Amino acid sequence: MKKIRIKWKNVIALIIFICCLVTLIISIINIVTWKKDSDSTDKQIKEIQEQVEIEEVVDTPDTEIIEQVEELPKENPYWDYIKMNMIDVDFDELKSINDQVKGWIQVNGTNINYPFVQTKDNEYYLKHSFDKSKNNAGWVFLDYRNDLKSEEKNTILYAHGRIDKTMFGSLRNTLKKEWLNDSSNHVVKISTEYENTLWQVFSVYRIPTTNDYIQTNFTTDSEFVEFINMLKERSIHDFDTIVSVSDRILTLSTCYNKSEKLVLHAKLIKREVK
Repeated sequence: MKKIRIKWKNVIALIIFICCLVTLIISIINIVTWKKDSDSTDKQIKEIQEQVEIEEVVDTPDTEIIEQVEELPKENPYWDYIKMNMIDVDFDELKSINDQVKGWIQVNGTNINYPFVQTKDNEYYLKHSFDKSKNNAGWVFLDYRNDLKSEEKNTILYAHGRIDKTMFGSLRNTLKKEWLNDSSNHVVKISTEYENTLWQVFSVYRIPTTNDYIQTNFTTDSEFVEFINMLKERSIHDFDTIVSVSDRILTLSTCYNKSEKLVLHAKLIKREVK
């Protein structure tokens, strides 16, 4: 009986070929899935923006300009910011699609112009779209610990940093010189059922993944001041924004890559209760 001699070089080559084939198949599946999720997200964004009217509102006697702790020079961009109109959104149409909608956010100099939602955890909307359909593109969502009625010190919004610039993908613009050098970009507008607000950016940075900037409650004023100082020291740009212990702040958080986060912080400078 003739023995069959195994050539190990051929076996190794076959194993390598099979591994490469499996990797290729997985990559193709991932690309197809990503494209499907992206197309679905684009469609939903267009439908929402066509259905929902975003109204710019001028100041009224009820508009509150948040008092500054220090006198600012006339050339400080703050004086231009507080003249900007806030936005107002009617949430009836949005609530018919998703009853978990909590507000709408616009960030100047980016594509961010979306409703945001909130549920009982910070996981669900990482893999579900605005209409709650399964979608790895996710949606913009409010930290489950935040309560928009309670005027918490740190309001936090999350979304994926999509390479197609949807969700918080275009938040990468905030790291570019063009965005940083144009002071008209340094504002965020939010509308909720309870109030319309305007926020002035004071910090933008990339950082290895951490959770030290997503604290929502502070036991003492000194703890909050230390927190603010930490955020300002991380910034890649000096926004010439004074943040005090009496301020409310906004945090936008997204992934920059697999090991880093991209974060923006702003403070409340104007509001109008509905």
